[in-house]
Amino acid sequence: AMKSIFKSVAIITVFAVITRVLGFVFRIYMSRILGSELLGIYQISFSIFGVLLMLVSSGLPLVISKLTAKFATQGDKVSEHRMMTSALILSLAFSLGLSAITLALSPVLNLILLDKQCVTILLILLPAVVFSAVYSVFRGNLWGHDKYFGVCATELFEQIVRIALCIVFFTFLNKSLSGVVSASLSLTIACFCSAALVVILYFAQGGRLKKPSKTYKEITKSATPITAVRFAVSMMQPLIAIIIPLMLEKAGYSTSQALGLYGIATGMTFPLLFVPTTLVGSLSMAIIPDLSTAQTNNDAGHVKNRTSSSIAFALFISTFLVPLYIAVGEQVGMFFYDNATSGKLLARFAWVMIPMGLNNISTAILNGLGLEMKSFVNSLLGSVLMILGALILPKFVGIDALGYSLGLSMTLTAILNIRKIKKATNAHLNIFKPLLKMCLISVPVAALTSFIAEILEHFFTPFFILAFSCSIGAIFFFLLCIIFKVINIDAYMIKIKKFKLKNMKIFKNKKKIIKKNK
Repeated sequence: AMKSIFKSVAIITVFAVITRVLGFVFRIYMSRILGSELLGIYQISFSIFGVLLMLVSSGLPLVISKLTAKFATQGDKVSEHRMMTSALILSLAFSLGLSAITLALSPVLNLILLDKQCVTILLILLPAVVFSAVYSVFRGNLWGHDKYFGVCATELFEQIVRIALCIVFFTFLNKSLSGVVSASLSLTIACFCSAALVVILYFAQGGRLKKPSKTYKEITKSATPITAVRFAVSMMQPLIAIIIPLMLEKAGYSTSQALGLYGIATGMTFPLLFVPTTLVGSLSMAIIPDLSTAQTNNDAGHVKNRTSSSIAFALFISTFLVPLYIAVGEQVGMFFYDNATSGKLLARFAWVMIPMGLNNISTAILNGLGLEMKSFVNSLLGSVLMILGALILPKFVGIDALGYSLGLSMTLTAILNIRKIKKATNAHLNIFKPLLKMCLISVPVAALTSFIAEILEHFFTPFFILAFSCSIGAIFFFLLCIIFKVINIDAYMIKIKKFKLKNMKIFKNKKKIIKKNK
């Protein structure tokens, strides 16, 4: 089981890192082409599109993956193919309905949103909602058959197509199409391409569509709580996209300044804050079927070990970059975006990565344990706190309200999730002590990283300054974590030795069998 999940996490992580790096580089390119104000307009439209995308592609893939795995275990291909047809009909009906409602509400959105281009962008993105709905059905099937390579390769393909098309549009059609329209159109076409590819993969591997079965109710019942959880979270994006700029205007900023600051925060700073979620997200994706299987087999020990080790891993990964961002955040913003404000926000928002990582993994664990409704309630409470923060804080702290609101929301949700996990599994989740140690360790690490960067500033290029100072800071953080026993290196060494001994025994046994056969 350990080897299987490690392999799954490794495949997902490798592809996720490549996809995220490409996406990150593309965001830098896009931010320089569009500028902060146009980027803010695009981010507002994209936040509404994100909600529609979440509704059609969150709960469904997970439910389909579980049903696919069940039918595959039973060897029941007919039921699997019928279920796929039922899911596809449901998905298409739902996505077309959502698109129609959005289209009907476009005049209202025109009145609410700060710029009329927002609605134009959203309408261009609407076909992508339908393409993503189709994609999510076939993605769930690949996931259920443990075809992580196919799932991840398709996502990478989508990213490559989107970037390539966007560059072509920006370069050759910039006079006839505005930058934000080019960005939106490229995403819609890329979603169509990824949907087409995943359909081809499904049929190439023996998949078929047969007369739909009566699984509509089962699929809907199982998918609804998961979708509701993610809907509650994703609804925050458009609400915050509307509230923050409006509150900034009330606090004395012009419309252009409000949109610009929102664009910098969400389009430049946030992608850097989401870096740890690449690793944590990979584990989250792999842990859900792993915990579901363990629960089915009544393996309480496996559930406890997997839960505690996953949370410990997420905590370490989420804290790792905090002191580095605090130390050289401004330089990072200048290097990637040529924007000092994005870097200053990065340094001030760095702490948000910790509750974000814990929230990510704890939500996945609750889903794996079949406690989706508990996760939904906790997310809802966190969302309420975020809205209150967005309404109250801009008057006092300006755009920093976005970081505080997100951080407080994620902290509350993570605490509630972890309490529920403890109660459900009886697992010993010692989070406070290692977190306190890592926070204390972060102080000298941030000071050292900043000191090295300041010395090198007079002699070297920005790339070398960041690479060298952050490498030294990262090594120092890792060593202090070992010294203060945040990371138990001895336990890992014992595991590695056991793994090697096990492999040696297997190799010797194989040699004996080969000799006997000869």
